[in-house]
Amino acid sequence: MTRPSAPATKRGFGVTARKDRWWLTPVLTFLGLSAFIIYSMWAALQGEHYAYGPYLSPFYSPLIFSPDPHHLGHSWFGENPTWYPFSLAFLILRAPAAFRFTCYYYRGAYYKPFWAAPPSCAVGEPRKSYLGENSFPLILQNVHRYFLYVAMLFLVLLAYDTWKAMWFETENGVEFGIGVGTLVLAVNVILLSGYTLGCHSLCHFVGGLMNRISGTPVRMQAYRCVSCLNHGHMRWAWCSLF
Repeated sequence: MTRPSAPATKRGFGVTARKDRWWLTPVLTFLGLSAFIIYSMWAALQGEHYAYGPYLSPFYSPLIFSPDPHHLGHSWFGENPTWYPFSLAFLILRAPAAFRFTCYYYRGAYYKPFWAAPPSCAVGEPRKSYLGENSFPLILQNVHRYFLYVAMLFLVLLAYDTWKAMWFETENGVEFGIGVGTLVLAVNVILLSGYTLGCHSLCHFVGGLMNRISGTPVRMQAYRCVSCLNHGHMRWAWCSLF
C-alpha cells in the first residue's frame, strides 16, 4: 500500500534540487537578447549610415522618408518631413519587434531570464502566485498571429531590397552586379524567411479549420513545409536575429 504524497512546498527564488548548471542557458539567453536590444536601439537612434549605393539597412526598410538627399533613391515619399524629428527606424521596427516579442519560442526563451517564470525547470520563482497569460501584460501575447501577417509582408519588402542591391550605378549607367552587401541582404532574407515561415501560427493558418487536412493535397504539402521549418524554429530564430 503506497503512502499519500506530501503536499508540494513553495521553493524560494533560485532554490532547486538540480545539480546541473541550470542557470547557464538563461544567462546566455539574457546576454544574447540584451546585446541585440542594445545594438538595435543604437542603430535605430542614429538615423544615419543606413544606406550606401544600392544597399539599404533592413532596420530602415522600407525607407518611407529620407533625411539624407543622397538616399532619395531608396525613399518612397522623398525627404524626411520636419514634423517627424525622430529616426525613421522607429516607424519600421515596431512590427518585426512585436512579432518576435510575442513568438512562441521567444516566450519560452525570455520568460526564464527576464520574467523568471520560472528561472529554469524545477527552480523556485521570485513570486507567490502566477496568473500566466490570462492577465496584463502577458495577455497581449495573443496578438502574435496578427503580427505574423505583417512580418510576411516585410519578407517581400526585404526581398525587393535584395533585388535592388544587384544593380549598381556606374559611368556606363546601371549595371548588374553582386557585392558583399548583396550577399548579406540575401542571407538575411533567407534566415528571416526560415524563421517566419516556420511560425506556429502559420501551421494553424495553413492546416487549421479542417477535420481532415489530407483531403486537400495543396494544404497538406504547405503544412508539411511549415512543420519542417518549425522543427528548427529555435535555430532560425537566433540565426535570423543576428
